[in-house]
Amino acid sequence: MMRALWSAASGMIAQQTNMDVVAHNLANVNTYGNKKVRAEFQDLLYQTLRDPGGNSSATTTYPQGKQVGLGVRVAATHRVFVQGPLESTDNPTDVGIQGDGFFKIRLPNGDAAYTRDGSFKLDSDGNLLTTDGYHLFEEVTIDPNASRDSIVIAADGTVSYTLNNAIQNAGTINVYRFINPEGLTSLGKNLFRANDASGDEIQVDFNQSGQANSLAQGVVEMSGVQVVEEMVNMIIAQRAYESNSKAITTSDSMLEIANSIKR
Repeated sequence: MMRALWSAASGMIAQQTNMDVVAHNLANVNTYGNKKVRAEFQDLLYQTLRDPGGNSSATTTYPQGKQVGLGVRVAATHRVFVQGPLESTDNPTDVGIQGDGFFKIRLPNGDAAYTRDGSFKLDSDGNLLTTDGYHLFEEVTIDPNASRDSIVIAADGTVSYTLNNAIQNAGTINVYRFINPEGLTSLGKNLFRANDASGDEIQVDFNQSGQANSLAQGVVEMSGVQVVEEMVNMIIAQRAYESNSKAITTSDSMLEIANSIKR
């Protein structure tokens, strides 16, 4: 009975974390470049009451063992890096990545961060910035006297603009991918940081034969969260939480009955 209490309690804790993940997904349904997160579970240790293959008599063995599980835990939160839908904005400084990869951003302390959010802006000097004012790692600068409508961002990331009837090069927006993007550390503000788990950055070569990656101007990548799917996950988490709560109540009632037995 005590095993049932603790197992059910671990289930309630795990489903609470699952609900936290679902709520986070729903909260970011309109976040540019957001990727859904999925909670992954593992069963806990088992109490072995009898080993399989043990002797049941002098000449026979048990074909099966006897083990009782001790609950569940959240093993990881997996971020699903699938392509989100690209939505047209007609803003010439908005850029969407078609395929794998991230834009490389320079943080105020000089460190590199990575994002799928391509809703870039221009500052007073013509520099291409994120919403928080962070520069691209490779500077891209538009002459302040150039018209915004003359800005062209090619599929390979080359940025140009027209000034005095002449085409000027403003720089290049590079894209980087990782062998294990799920290992990236989330920093908030749509940013990620590389670490040992993600591996080192690999610059995407847009001109490579068979390369599926490219950039699209005037669009932003929307969130990869599906509201209907998350609502279903919410119902499942709620029912699992209720079932574990019922298991605790039932185990408590059984203990109460056992304690009330009089000799």
